[in-house]
Amino acid sequence: MHRTDAPLVEEFSVADKEAGPYGIAAGPDGALWLTFAHAGRLARLTPDGDVTEYPLDSPSCRPTVITTGPDGALWFTRSQDHRIGRLTPDGEQESFPLPTPDSGPFGIAAGPDGALWFTQMNTSRVGRTTPGGEVTEFGLPVTGAFPAAITAGPDGALWFALNQADAIGRVTTDGDVTVHPLPTADAAPVGITSDGTALWFVEIGAGQVGRISVDGEITEFPLPDRTARPHAITAVAAGDCWFTEWGAGRVGHITVSGGTAEITAYDLPSPSSEPHGIALGPDGALWVALETGAVARVAP
Repeated sequence: MHRTDAPLVEEFSVADKEAGPYGIAAGPDGALWLTFAHAGRLARLTPDGDVTEYPLDSPSCRPTVITTGPDGALWFTRSQDHRIGRLTPDGEQESFPLPTPDSGPFGIAAGPDGALWFTQMNTSRVGRTTPGGEVTEFGLPVTGAFPAAITAGPDGALWFALNQADAIGRVTTDGDVTVHPLPTADAAPVGITSDGTALWFVEIGAGQVGRISVDGEITEFPLPDRTARPHAITAVAAGDCWFTEWGAGRVGHITVSGGTAEITAYDLPSPSSEPHGIALGPDGALWVALETGAVARVAP
C-alpha cells in the first residue's frame, strides 16, 4: 500500500550520474559517508548537504559497502581490486589486500570482537580483518553462494545473506558457520540488518522482507509490489525497518507487532533513481544512496 501522509523526502545532488553512489553509512563525526562505486571515490555528506570527496588510489577499485569501524575510521570493500579500504575522518587512507585472488569483497560490518568482518562474493567465503590489516578467511559449506551483506547479530555472531544459495548464514567469531535455507525459492537475499533482537533481510528476487531469529526461525513478509527488487535494509528499532526498492525507485517501511506486519512504500522524487544503500543518520532521518548521483533524506 502507499500512504498519502508520506514522510518528507529531500534529494541532494552529490555527484554526476556516472559516479554511482552506492553504499552509505553514518560516520563517527556526525556526517554520512558514501561510496562512489563507478568513480573510485568516497564522499562525506553533512546533514546540511555539504559534500567533500576523497579520491582513492585506484579509480577502478569499485568501493562498494561502507561502515564505521571500532577504531573510528571508515572501512569499505573494494570489490574490483579485491582489497579492504580504510579512511579516517580527516582523510588519511590505506588498503589491505586479501589472501584469496579475485575474491570480490562486498558486505562489511564491525564485529563484537573489535575486528571488521566482510563477505567475498566470488569465493563463497567470509573474512575478518583486524584494524591493523591482519586478514583471516573462513570457507562456507556451500559453493557459488555469492555472500552479500553482513551484519553483527544480537547473539555475538555475524549474520550474512547468501544471494545465490537462497539462505542466511551465521558465523561465530571463532569461524564456525551455520547456513539457514530460506522457504522461498529464488529469493536471492542481499541486504541484512539487526534490530537488536532478530535479523531482518530483503529478498531481491522474491520481493519480500524476511526475519530470522537467532534460533533460526524464519518468517517472510511479501511486499505489495513483488517486482520492487528490495536491495538494502536498516533497522531503527525492534520490529521497525526501512529498506530500498531498487527496481521501483521507492523506499519501504515495515513494522511488525504481534505477528502482524504493516508495509508501506514511498516514491522518491526522481524517477528511476536506483536507490541502493540506506542508513539511519545522526539527525534521525533515513539517508539513501541513489545510483543516479544523489542522496535522498527521508524524515518519518
